[in-house]
Amino acid sequence: VSGVLRGLHYQYPTWQGKLVRVLVGEIFDVVVDIRRQSSTFGQWFGIHLSATDFKQLWVPPGYAHGFCVVSDIAEMAYKCTVPYRPCDDAGVRWNDPGIGIEWPVDHPVLSAKDKVAPLLADLDDLSV
Repeated sequence: VSGVLRGLHYQYPTWQGKLVRVLVGEIFDVVVDIRRQSSTFGQWFGIHLSATDFKQLWVPPGYAHGFCVVSDIAEMAYKCTVPYRPCDDAGVRWNDPGIGIEWPVDHPVLSAKDKVAPLLADLDDLSV
């Protein structure tokens, strides 16, 4: 549904890489480097992915991932390096001012979990 925003999610300590593509509709897809030892810690990259452009986005282990639906509906497919582990599910606040993502939506539809995710500055050192 247009305006739905999910993220920013990652798995820890069982890091997961994933390849993201859109099957129906269009999204704005975002990755954030959450590796404190990295020279790009806290930096983000965003790209529009759609079913018609056939682009994909690789989310490396050590990065958080989020997306916003910009079409009426969207369906996505992930290819993951390891299975999803609910016990390792974690997140960073979608609107963390320390990251400054420029989301293409003014009033996103958020899950309860995503509304209360911690700020990046409040995370422990996450080793990859």
